[in-house]
Amino acid sequence: MFVIIGIVVVLGSIIGGFLMEGGNLHVLFQPAELVIIFGASIGAFFIASPSRVVKLVVKHITLIISSKEQSKEKYLEILSLLYQLFSKIRKEGLISIESDVEAPDKSAIFNKYKSVMTNLDIINFLCDNVKVIITTNVPPHELEDLMELEIETHHHEAMVPSRSLAKIADALPGLGIVAAVLGVVLTMGKIDQPPSVLGHCVGAALVGTFLGVLMCYGFVGPMATNLEYKVKEDSVYFQIIKVALVAFVGGSPPQMAVEFARRAIPGKERPTFDELEKGIRDG
Repeated sequence: MFVIIGIVVVLGSIIGGFLMEGGNLHVLFQPAELVIIFGASIGAFFIASPSRVVKLVVKHITLIISSKEQSKEKYLEILSLLYQLFSKIRKEGLISIESDVEAPDKSAIFNKYKSVMTNLDIINFLCDNVKVIITTNVPPHELEDLMELEIETHHHEAMVPSRSLAKIADALPGLGIVAAVLGVVLTMGKIDQPPSVLGHCVGAALVGTFLGVLMCYGFVGPMATNLEYKVKEDSVYFQIIKVALVAFVGGSPPQMAVEFARRAIPGKERPTFDELEKGIRDG
């Protein structure tokens, strides 16, 4: 929602200010400049990116508008899920949850928490590390190192779309200059024309620079920043799981393990102690 509002505000402010100064919108409509800038930027992106990266960027651009922000309720779900798993282990032993982590989509415990089940990366991270606990007598510090390695790898992969978009944004002002220079070259061929014609041609050429800078700082750059924030939000889930599992393997009771994990949630999204207790009871 805020992305759409931002786009409307950017366009409204620029177009509104231009009209307030008596500008003619027809001057800004330069299809040739758009073809040069956007065509060259897309081509440069294809040159710089393997097909896997192209698919990732396209997928994540759609998520900018469609995805929802993390909330206290979603964090409560992952904490409640961890508590249920830990409690079952305490009551019935490690082997009791083997079937749950082997097929989480068929698990009664996992299926109670729909928002968690929609995030396959989180489910795989949790299940893989619980399997490690089941099959090996891993010390807490080694388990923590193992999960830190996986989190670092996942973070690097998740940042690829954001970094790729940022590189496209950095290239747009330069490509806008390319479009402007081509416009000036064409203007030189009309040097014998009257000043009104030359002025129109120079203005059209400068639109290329304007579009390149606008797309960089008004749209593509902020989109890259948006994706970066989403990666940081998702990384909180990994930290929650890591802290909870390390605490539980270290001997903490289920409720204390999820309390450690609660402290890994930043800002206003962190549930209070009472909200966590209520969520655990309701779960």
